[in-house]
Formats: sequence, C-alpha cells, structure tokens
Amino acid sequence: MVQQTAGGNAAFHNQYAHIDDPNERRRLALAEIDKAPFGWYHVRAVVVAGIGFFTDAYDIFAINLVTSMLGVVYWQSAISKPGILPSNSDTAIKVATSGGTVLGQVGFGILADIVGRKKMYGLELILIIFATLAQSLSAASPAMSVLGLIIFWRVLMGIGIGGDYPLSSIITSEFATTKWRGAMMGAVFAMQGMGQLAAALIALTVTVGFKESLLSAKDPSSCDGVCQTAVDKMWRVVIGFGAVPGCIALYYRLTIPETPRYTFDVARDVEKGGEDVKAYMQGKSEGRPDEVRRVTAIADGEGRLRTPKASFRDFIAHFRQWKFGKVLLGTAGSWFFLDVAFYGLGLNNSIILGAIGYSKGDDMYQVFRYNAVGNLILVCAGAIPGYWVTVLTVDTLGRKTIQMMGFTMLTILFLVIGFGYHVLLKHNGALLALYVLAQFFFNFGPNATTFIVPGECFPTRYRSSSHGISAASGKLGAIIAQVVFGPLRQRGASPGSNASPWLNHVMQIFALFMLCGLFTTFLIPETKRKTLEELAGEVPGTANYDPGSESAGYKTRSQGSGSGSGEEVV
Repeated sequence: MVQQTAGGNAAFHNQYAHIDDPNERRRLALAEIDKAPFGWYHVRAVVVAGIGFFTDAYDIFAINLVTSMLGVVYWQSAISKPGILPSNSDTAIKVATSGGTVLGQVGFGILADIVGRKKMYGLELILIIFATLAQSLSAASPAMSVLGLIIFWRVLMGIGIGGDYPLSSIITSEFATTKWRGAMMGAVFAMQGMGQLAAALIALTVTVGFKESLLSAKDPSSCDGVCQTAVDKMWRVVIGFGAVPGCIALYYRLTIPETPRYTFDVARDVEKGGEDVKAYMQGKSEGRPDEVRRVTAIADGEGRLRTPKASFRDFIAHFRQWKFGKVLLGTAGSWFFLDVAFYGLGLNNSIILGAIGYSKGDDMYQVFRYNAVGNLILVCAGAIPGYWVTVLTVDTLGRKTIQMMGFTMLTILFLVIGFGYHVLLKHNGALLALYVLAQFFFNFGPNATTFIVPGECFPTRYRSSSHGISAASGKLGAIIAQVVFGPLRQRGASPGSNASPWLNHVMQIFALFMLCGLFTTFLIPETKRKTLEELAGEVPGTANYDPGSESAGYKTRSQGSGSGSGEEVV
C-alpha cells in the first residue's frame, strides 16, 4: 500500500494517495474531470479549440468570395468570358482544399492516437498559417501559373484543416465535464459560423476600402489598371487575414496539457495522468509528478492496468464486433450523406443571392459589395442561429434526437424545393425562406452532431482515428458534391451558359441522401450525459459493456479498494 504523505500525490488532493490499485486511481481521477463544475479551464479549452475552427471556416469560406477576384486579376486576357474564372478552375481550387482535408483528417487522427494529442495539437495550425500566408503571396511566373500555386498551397492548408477536426473534437470531449460536454463541443463547432461571418465582413471591408478604384470599371472584362491592382490587393488581404486568428491561438495550443485520458489509457502513466488533471484545472501546461514515483507506478501498473493496449489487431477485433462497428459505420455514413447535400447546396448560393437582388451590380464596387453583403445575410439568417440553438439544446434534447430531427426536416425541405422548384422561382421569397430553413436545420441538426458524436462514442485508444475516419468520409461526400453535382445541375444548358436546368433533380437527389442519413443515424448511440468510458463499453452493467475492454477502475467498490458498499460506481 502506498503511504499517504502531506505533500505526495497532489493530483489526487491526497485522498487518493493511499489507493494502490492503478485502475481505481484512474477511475477517481477521471471522475474529477467528469463531475467538475463548469469553470475557466473549460472556457479556455473551448476558446483554444474554437479559434482553430474559426480559422478553418474562414479559410474554406473565403475562397468562395475570392474566386471572382482571381478571375478579374488573372483571366483578363481570356478569349471567352474575360475577367471571369473558368468553372473548372474554380472547382479545382475548391476540391484541392477538400482533398487535403481528407488526408489531414485520417493522418492527424491516427497520429494523435499513436503519439498523443498534445504533440500533434498546434502542428496542424502551424501548417494552416504557413499555407495561408503562402497563398496570399502567390503570383504567376513564366514557369508556373497562379492556379497551380494556389491549388498546391490549398492542399497543404487542407491537410492542416483536416487535422483540426479530430484533434479539436477529442481534446474538448476528453477535458469536458459530462454534464456540458455536448455544449462545449457544439460551441467549438459553432465557431465555423463565426468564421464564415468574418470572411464576408473582411471581404466587405476591403471592397469599401478600394471603392474609388472599383468604381472605375463597369464589369470584370473592363477592370484593368487601378481597378485590377485594387482587386489584386483585395484577394490577398482576404486570404492572408485567415492567418491572424491562428497566430493568436497557436501559443495556447502548444501549451495545452496532454489529456489525462490519453495519459492513462494509451501512455499508461497513472502518476502523470493524475498530475495532468490538476494542471488542467489550474490552467497549467502540464503536470509534474515525482519521477521516482512515476517510474515505479508505470512498472507496477504494466501488468495491472486492464485497459487494452492499442494495436492494429486490437482495432480490427474491436470494430469487428457489430455493436462497435455499427457505430463507426453510423458516424461515417451520416457525415458522408450530410456533406453531399451541405456542400451541394452551397454551390447554389448565386441563385439565392439573385433571388434577393444581390447577384449583379452596375459597377465592380457594387458587384463585390453585393456578393459580400448577400453572403452576410445568408450566414446570419440561417447558419449562425442553427449552430447556437444546437449549443443550447444538445445536452437536453440529445445528439441523436437533434440529428434525426435535422435529417427528417432536410428530407422534407429538399423534396419541396426539388418538386416545386419551377413554381418557387416565381416567388423569390419562398425560395429564400426554404434555403434559410435548410441552413438552419443543417446546423441545428446533423452538421453539428456528426462532429460531436464521433468525439464521444469510441474508446480513448481509437477515438482520434475513428473521428478522423468519420470526418474524412464526410469530406469525400463534399468532393462528390463539387465534382459530380456541380456539373450535373447544368446538364442540358447551352455551352457557356450559367443556367442550371437540372437543379430541381439535384435537389431531389439530395433529399434521398438526407433520407439515407436518417437511416444511418439509427446506428449511433445517444451520448447525452454518459461518460466517455461508459460509451466505450468499459463500464459493467451498461448496454454496450465489452468484457475485453474492461477497466478494473470500473469494478464495484467491493471488488475495488474496499472503500464502501458493493454498489457500482461510474
């Protein structure tokens, strides 16, 4: 039995120092995190992770505002449609980001489970900052087109953005109190809406700043001289500003402590895990245990800790069980079906902007101003309210309930838009209202919950990898939306036309994808107010308990340290 001392084992506030069983000490330490009152350390975790998601959304959304500027600067001499970026080039720039994101989600997700969350957290932000600044400084040369340079840097930026998905999600979930875990993760994800808002605001700001230069040209083909120079400066400012919030958050990401769950279950270091609990609650970068006690505890716990060691064989064995494999299928499938429609709908923003009178202008100042203001309206009307309604209700209504409701409403909305499209075109207000409702139920629905659930329902040793796989599945859906459904909506249009005669059928197809998302939602568990260990199948007596993953820290008290009744403690 370990002797309790006045200064020893401060991580457990002394009352745990006498406990010899490392599994019981793990359980008690994790219970401190699960039951901790909401405090500044929770706010810090949300802000540090949220700023990264703000940056991600800004960088992804800003390119939608920048592509029209790139056309003015680099395609003035085009034979067909001078001053306008060709549609295949526009698609290539946007798909490059999604392709890089898939690589980052899987790669960073796996690495965070192998080397730790702390060692990877911040690296993805450094990559985003570097690639963002490089984009803003790119220029054409005799040997290289600006399109190739931007695509290259956006692939690298996408890898960094992809890494942020699993890392921010699991770090927030593993530090969160059980009662408000959903709200904390939802608040991190809601920063996407703020990033979209910021991109539109910066675009509007630079447009107003170069007003006099932009007024000199009536359309993209005539925007040369001072107008073209102004637009060249504008797109660089809009893109480059995306590095600013990342720089602010970088220090805090690099100094955030390792999550105690990773230290306990993967590093298998009970002493360090206990100290990290205390360090997190005190706002310190990491715990500093007594090294002698630490080495002794690691050697002692090697044969006594009952959480399985991570390995490829164990990964396969775990997910071959249907009760766990179906959850990964549910999270990945739901995210895939969601993103096909979510990104597909975004391709049609120009039609909605036209419906509210923000698609054209009498000069280049009005063109860029209307584009920025129109996007501000769309983001504020549907997306941002949806994000924050999720934050307010996710821990009371539940993740699964919100996701099922969202998919159901989106199925109905896409059916209405698809089958009533030609009638709706005659009533711009109705089409706008349906678009806003779709954006609302995306974000008060599966767009938020597909991010939250994968960060909760997998065991610590595979939580990051599983989240990365789920998120990458979603981005594959986004790529399909951009590559397949973008051109498909223009089927039957005359060459060179921007018309979308097949758009009604595309909306009907999106309704089918939303219905499929509803079905895959039945595969995921309700994670509301449950500990991460219970969801991972480590708690005896719960629905998905897996004896192979049993931690002795979740034995009954009569089997544990002998300190209490024989009732189970979670």
